[in-house]
Formats: sequence, C-alpha cells, structure tokens
Amino acid sequence: MSEGTSKKFMFVNRTAPYGTAYALESLEVVLITAAFDQDVSLVFVDDGVWQLKKGQQTKGIETKNFSPTYRALEGYDVEKLYVERESLEARGLAEADLIVDVEVLDSAALGKLMAEQDVVLSF
Repeated sequence: MSEGTSKKFMFVNRTAPYGTAYALESLEVVLITAAFDQDVSLVFVDDGVWQLKKGQQTKGIETKNFSPTYRALEGYDVEKLYVERESLEARGLAEADLIVDVEVLDSAALGKLMAEQDVVLSF
C-alpha cells in the first residue's frame, strides 16, 4: 500500500459486550486501525447491539464497563457507526437506547455497504 492510500475497513460486532473478549478486542483494533488513517466503519448486529446500550452496569460481574469508550471514537475520526434495524428490534431496543449516534440500516442496506469495503472483520 503506497503512502497516503487508505483502505476501507469495516468491523462487524456480533457478540454481547461481556462474557468474551471479542467486543473489547474489536474496539482496540478499531482504534489502532484509525490511528493509521484508514477509513473505518463499525457495524453492530445480532447481540453486538448490546455493546451500545445506555446504562450498562458491570459491577455485579466484576468487569470494567468500557461502553463510554464508544463516545471517544469521534476523536479518532471513527464516525461511521451502523446498527442493523432488525437486530435492534429483535432485542426490544431503539436508537434512543444507544450511547452514541448511529445510522440504523436494514440488513439489505448493510449488505450493500459491506460489499463496498476492502476489508471486513467480524468479532
């Protein structure tokens, strides 16, 4: 890759925020990728939508609540956040329940967006 050339990276978060390391690892990889001036998109589908839920309480599971970190993404020029409408609805959530501003797309629109990416990584 020549200097000044960026690729389109899409990170797809499919897992609940706690219980595995996937959500936190995805967030770390997103920040690293953005630090190298790549075009980064972040997608939340399936149980991944829970990662953005407002008011997470993690004291009972003795895990640090890292959800406020999503609000810092804009400082890293990560502003393309997408949530699958069907995943939100299936979990009884709405856009207003999320900790950050996102673009809610149906699965067909997300599929088209994924097809435009150079790299798609799923967590």
